[in-house]
Amino acid sequence: MAYKTDVSDAAWEFLAPYLTLMRGDAPPRGHALRDVFDALRDVVRTGCQWDMLPHDLPPRAAVYQPARRWVRAGVLEAAALDRRMILRRVEEREAQPTAAILDSRTPQSTPESGRRAGADGAKRKKGSKVHIAVGTRGHPLAPKVTAASDQDRTPVAERAARVQEVTGGAVELAFVDQEYTGEATAAAAGTSGIELEVVKHTEAKKGFVLLPRRWVVERSFAWLGRFRRLARDYERLAETRAGWHWLAFLTALLPRLGHQSA
Repeated sequence: MAYKTDVSDAAWEFLAPYLTLMRGDAPPRGHALRDVFDALRDVVRTGCQWDMLPHDLPPRAAVYQPARRWVRAGVLEAAALDRRMILRRVEEREAQPTAAILDSRTPQSTPESGRRAGADGAKRKKGSKVHIAVGTRGHPLAPKVTAASDQDRTPVAERAARVQEVTGGAVELAFVDQEYTGEATAAAAGTSGIELEVVKHTEAKKGFVLLPRRWVVERSFAWLGRFRRLARDYERLAETRAGWHWLAFLTALLPRLGHQSA
């Protein structure tokens, strides 16, 4: 799932209505909305600081404020979820998946995120934990950011409810690892009508081994790994970090429709 450096005309035609958050009496824009979005993608993709945006892109003040509004309004999430459904229909699949995969990753904290960071004893790391739910194609359903000290099973009830909310209750089964074992965890997911299936190693292993079904979410993490802003937790707010995950997925999904239609 590679991404292009610039938004294509076809992708921008899809994306522009989500980003146009202006009152009718608002003053004219100082910079083209498309350039503002490209600048935001550059921040998340390259990991550059706001004050170090390339000179051929709009300045920090012109990018940061609309970016915060997009995150708060949930438009990046809405665009990514809609793009996911369109791609499934193009592939002649049902618009919503009936199965999902749950997992988490723990990026290292930074001074900016330190106040909300926690210690992940299993990974021996201090930072934030990104709990993620993806469909069977690896496309996003419900990312959530917590302190790294939270166990993987802690937000299962909330994530299961959110998965059903964005899929219209279509998901029946979720594949998970052994961190999600336990009757309480199964019951928490069951309140939203989702059955958990723990995928385990069947024999001794050495090194990394792909597991059936669960490799899909590992690939999704690899997609996110291309965005350097997500390599560590550089944000003061968990809301902002979650928003950048939606932007990363959206950036990866935008070129896909053209490839499928070709």
